[in-house]
Amino acid sequence: MDTVRKLFHQACLLGQAIPDCQKYGWRFKDTASHSWSLLAEAVRDHVRSRSSELKKEMKECGVAYLHARGEMVAPHAVEVMDAAGRKTRLSAETLVIATGDRPRYPGVPGDREHCITSDDLFSLAHSPGRTLVVGGSAEGLECAGFLSGLGLEVTVMSLTSDLQPQFDQKVAQKIENHMFVHGVNFIHQHSLSKVEQIEACGRDIISGVSETTSQVTSGKLSVIITSKDGQIKQEEFDTVVLAAGREACTRDIGLELVGVNCSRTSRILVDEREQTSVDHVYAVGSVQHGGLSPTGLSVRAGTLLARRLYGGDVTTCDYSNVPTVLFTPLEYAACGLSEDRANLTFGEANIEVYHSHYWPLEWTVPARNKNSCYVKIICHIPDHERVVGLHVMGPNAGDIVQGFAVAMKCGFTKQQLDATVGIHPVSAKVLTTLTLTQRVSEAMMVRGNC
Repeated sequence: MDTVRKLFHQACLLGQAIPDCQKYGWRFKDTASHSWSLLAEAVRDHVRSRSSELKKEMKECGVAYLHARGEMVAPHAVEVMDAAGRKTRLSAETLVIATGDRPRYPGVPGDREHCITSDDLFSLAHSPGRTLVVGGSAEGLECAGFLSGLGLEVTVMSLTSDLQPQFDQKVAQKIENHMFVHGVNFIHQHSLSKVEQIEACGRDIISGVSETTSQVTSGKLSVIITSKDGQIKQEEFDTVVLAAGREACTRDIGLELVGVNCSRTSRILVDEREQTSVDHVYAVGSVQHGGLSPTGLSVRAGTLLARRLYGGDVTTCDYSNVPTVLFTPLEYAACGLSEDRANLTFGEANIEVYHSHYWPLEWTVPARNKNSCYVKIICHIPDHERVVGLHVMGPNAGDIVQGFAVAMKCGFTKQQLDATVGIHPVSAKVLTTLTLTQRVSEAMMVRGNC
């Protein structure tokens, strides 16, 4: 789904660039408009094409692909059932579980009948219209961002006051502020209580991009939400998107039968070699308990596992300093620790934060969002100001952080960063010229000098 989210994010960015084009001398004969159906169809075509390519590559490598549901029925046996209901039993010396996860339903009246998940959203054949996004998760913010960028009215509802607790909270607040200024509404400390249909328009078949196929009713929806202090409010939306966390796809696949231990959240307990409580059963990706789950990390872990099992290698996957990206309207990427986590790990007195807002050159001509983009690095002072966290909020943030992730693996320091020649006039140059610390900024604010 990461690829799909990136493509929808690109559609949003292209829409934002239209007003800028006129400042660069472009003239349009007609007013630009957006077609949801054309976008959805193009993305589905891309997904189908890529899926076909992968199946072809697997076949060329001698890998047999079965489009079927599997369940472990014995320590070394898996029973699979295809779409026609035909069952086949397969046996293997080693089993690897990589079933992934899916958005979680909250278990309130009308959630499965009238709501869609963040995965399903990308398969809608029609525009979702006025949308409520339930949950301040990464995918929730991404969905809200590109829907707003396509000109739709969007509200994000979160049970807590903080968005994306695993990300740096000061940057998360900047992301929320930017989205709010650009039209996304936020409702904090509220939960979904009930969804019912008040105006029917038929049924939508959700399929093509997400892993599941389902039917939901479409039309006006009455949504009941409840605040943390018990106050009840009713609003109307065209679509309700569920994005309040994900659950591992580990139920009913026979884990208990063979003795694979799971956490209370049904995620699989593994050691540093991705090995479960059963010696010949391994698990990689988001089915693991307590681990990160970016697609790139899952691919890396799976590759190393294959090399250890069949290539004689002993290298295990390093789960530290894993770069990640959030495709919000103003892209955010990070590697390493958040500021809060760094303070807890090393102590606030041992941490120095260098930060700066910046203005991408391409935004200066249309005078767009002068102080929106932001970078900060978090340094461990006793260790020669080794950089333990790097955060970028701005255009192409993921591409910027991907390069610096290599340096973080090597343990680079603030001095080495300062000694790096910046490429003028690209945005990433700002990371080589950081001089202002957060301590100084906060002191200036207290004195009223900001």
